[in-house]
Amino acid sequence: MKLQSEFVRLVQLYYGERGASWLLKLPELIHYSEQKWDMKIHEPYALSINYVAPALFQDGGEVVVKICLPGEEFLNELEALQLLGEHSIVKIIDYDRDNGILLLHKVSPGTTLAELKDDEEACRIAANVLKELTIEAPVTSRFPSIHAKRDSLRTLVLTNDHGVGPISKEMLEKALRICTSLLRTPKQQFLLHGDFHHYNVLSSRGNHWTAIDPKGLIGELEFDIIQFLLNKLPRHNVYELTEKRINIFTEELHLDKERLLLWGYCHAVLATSWTIEGNDCDQDFFQMIDIFEKLYHAHFNVN
Repeated sequence: MKLQSEFVRLVQLYYGERGASWLLKLPELIHYSEQKWDMKIHEPYALSINYVAPALFQDGGEVVVKICLPGEEFLNELEALQLLGEHSIVKIIDYDRDNGILLLHKVSPGTTLAELKDDEEACRIAANVLKELTIEAPVTSRFPSIHAKRDSLRTLVLTNDHGVGPISKEMLEKALRICTSLLRTPKQQFLLHGDFHHYNVLSSRGNHWTAIDPKGLIGELEFDIIQFLLNKLPRHNVYELTEKRINIFTEELHLDKERLLLWGYCHAVLATSWTIEGNDCDQDFFQMIDIFEKLYHAHFNVN
């Protein structure tokens, strides 16, 4: 079975030996899924770290099969899908907990927000999806919280005396200070999508839009906007575009702009660090560190 090369690279990078073993088992899991649900799985979509493909039941019904490494991340996604089931999230048809398999409703036509040319329209659609999607944090749940972001920043500071890639030690320390301060003054906590961006919002029938691939995270709503702001950036006028996006989200969702910008700085540092290979990194993410800082200075009179 020939797998997409980037998919293989990412799985091995992200999961190491465990991922390599899972890749070897993947053909068996695909066959198992076809037998279990009496369906035919077709060629997969463009893959990241999960195997996702359209499939047809014997009666012609269309579904999507998502095969993940069993474990915490899979269980978090499963519970998020169950809890957000009535709030603009893709619907579960069935699942296999032990093997990390989800059977999902196929969202059609499935155009992503990334394909819209009007960025303002995409932002307003995204804001409306979040209005329906986000719920108050459950009293008890298995989900991680945004406190984990502080832990990740602290690890970066402690293990990188000279910074990491193009991110200086001073930038790492600043992000950690800001994150710690934000966590000392918490706002209302919600169950967040955890990876909300253009490519995880799909069009469905009736001019409706549906979120997919939730990670499940407990935190304040301002944090869930940041990954969207890091995506689908133009070559020029990124500062102006980001400011316009932030104004739309703060207006539509009644957000705290100051906290959004501060979370933006912290997460842009983290997101960039995750992409670093040698001295190279995702330049879109990296430029956003400076943009969030400049926007904060501009809006809150900080020199």
